[in-house]
Amino acid sequence: MSDGAARAGQPSVLIPVAPGTNRNQELADAFARAGARTTQIPLAALRQGETKLVDHQILALPGGFSYGDALGAGRLLGLDITSWFGDQLQEAVSRHMPIIGICNGFQALVAAGLLPGGGQPAALVANESGRFECRWVTLEPGPAPSPWLDGLTGPIRCPVAHGEGRLTVADPVAVEGHVAFRYLDDTGGPAAGRYPHNPNGSVGDVAGLVDTTGLVLGLMPHPEDHVDPRQDPQRGRRHDGLARGLFEAGVRAVTA
Repeated sequence: MSDGAARAGQPSVLIPVAPGTNRNQELADAFARAGARTTQIPLAALRQGETKLVDHQILALPGGFSYGDALGAGRLLGLDITSWFGDQLQEAVSRHMPIIGICNGFQALVAAGLLPGGGQPAALVANESGRFECRWVTLEPGPAPSPWLDGLTGPIRCPVAHGEGRLTVADPVAVEGHVAFRYLDDTGGPAAGRYPHNPNGSVGDVAGLVDTTGLVLGLMPHPEDHVDPRQDPQRGRRHDGLARGLFEAGVRAVTA
């Protein structure tokens, strides 16, 4: 379903919705605030050809418990994407389409082999704490270059909500050039693996990755949940870390 009529120069964002996905509306709202038109559509409707990935300018995979996290977080969604839409996805990548995956969407991009890119194997596994983590975190953008990060001049704050978000990689050194976000502590310094600043125990405090082009971005925290100051539980006490610039940068990447 489309969330609004297109305006001149307004890019279209495709948001596929799997059974169990529950953060699609927040993601659509974030892109709408950034000046995009969004289309949320069930995967079953995508299979039937109601629209194609290449009919849109941005692909955004939302968070939530897709397929109830059967077989592990994001794996079935990743399999669905590659098995049903693999050709379209490769065409979208070859056309330099910006792609973002958040939480379960990040897990799906890793499962589909799009992240971290460059042939580097990675996995997202159970949190080191052994439980579901729902808390606000602080993220430092970069250092990997990416259109998604253009205009982010400082750390952003947003919540995490996941049970399987601990990034593991075969070669931590090789993945350094793909790091899009790292967890920080409350003072703005490195989390240094400390809980709860690094809420899941990810290697190198990595919260997000980009591929070799910088156009494919995945992250575990939910930036769509802090695009308006009213979403911040500490509003009135602090006024920093808004994540709206991330979505504005994604829109600029296809309109500039």
